[in-house]
Amino acid sequence: MAERRRVGFVGLGNMGGRMARRLVAADIEVIGFDPRPGAAESVGAVAARGPADLAREVDVVLMSLPDSRVVEAVVGGADGLLAGARAGTVVVDLSTASPQSTVSLAASAGRGGVHYVDAGVSGGAAAAEKGALTIMAGGDADVLAGLARVFEPIAAQVHHMGPVGAGHTAKVLNNFLNAVSLAATAEVMVAGRKAGLDLPQLLDVFNAGSGASFATRARFPHIVRGDYLEGGLTGRLMTKDLALYLDLVGRLGVPSLNAAGPLASFGLAENLGYGDQISNRVVDAIGDVAGGVRVHDAAETTEG
Repeated sequence: MAERRRVGFVGLGNMGGRMARRLVAADIEVIGFDPRPGAAESVGAVAARGPADLAREVDVVLMSLPDSRVVEAVVGGADGLLAGARAGTVVVDLSTASPQSTVSLAASAGRGGVHYVDAGVSGGAAAAEKGALTIMAGGDADVLAGLARVFEPIAAQVHHMGPVGAGHTAKVLNNFLNAVSLAATAEVMVAGRKAGLDLPQLLDVFNAGSGASFATRARFPHIVRGDYLEGGLTGRLMTKDLALYLDLVGRLGVPSLNAAGPLASFGLAENLGYGDQISNRVVDAIGDVAGGVRVHDAAETTEG
C-alpha cells in the first residue's frame, strides 16, 4: 500500500480552512497550525504546537495568512517554519502578500536549502470550497511541478508566472481589479435601486453587455437576493490589498489613476463598521450614505 501523503498547513481561516478540508478529502494527511483553539481539528487536520514543530513533520508547508507581517513572523520568527524546516522542504505562500517581502523571505529560506513558492489564489471562498481556485505561482519550475499532487485538490488552474515574487505580483494586480469592479458595481446597484430599476434584470443587461465583471456575474446575483456570500475576503483585507497595489505600482513608477474610488469606498465601509465583514458589504456602506438603501428586499433576505 502506498504511503499516505502528508502536508503542513498554517492559517486555517476562511480560505485556508476550506483548502485544508479539500486536501483531507483527497486522502492527504494535514498537519495544521492556527492560533485559534480547535481550528486544526475542525478541518480534519492534526494540530501542531507551532510552525517550527509543523515544519519538522512534513516536506511541504502551505500558508494562508492575512498579510506579510504575519507571513514574516510565521516563516522567520523564533518558532517559525525556517527554525524547523530541513533542506529540501518546500514552503508555499497562498496569501496575498507583498512581492518585495516574498523575495526577501525566499532568499532567507534559500540559505538553508528551503524552497519558497509564492502562490496567490483567486476565486474566493466559493472556489476554495469546490477546489476550483486559480493559482498564480512564482518560483522554480521544477519545484512547482513537484507540487502538482498538492494543488490538484484545491485548484482548477495553476499558472507559473515566473520567478519568486511573480505570483504575488500577479495576485496584487488581480485584487486591484477585483476591488475596482466590486466598489463600482456596488455604487451602480445602489443607484439602480434608487432609480426604481429591477436589479436582477439590470444585472442581466450588464452581463450581456460591456458592463460585465466578476462582481456582476458572481457576486451581485446573490447579493440582490440578500445573500452576501459570507466567508470571503473582509473589507479590511481588501483595503490592505489596495495598499499593496499602490506600493507595487509606486515601486514600478506606474501612475495609479484609478485607486481613489475603491480606496474611498472600502474606507467608507470600514468607518461605518463593516471592516471585519465580507467586502461585499461595501454596497451597504454606500447604501447607508445614500439614505439607507439596500439592494435586496427584506423578504428576499436569506440570512437569519
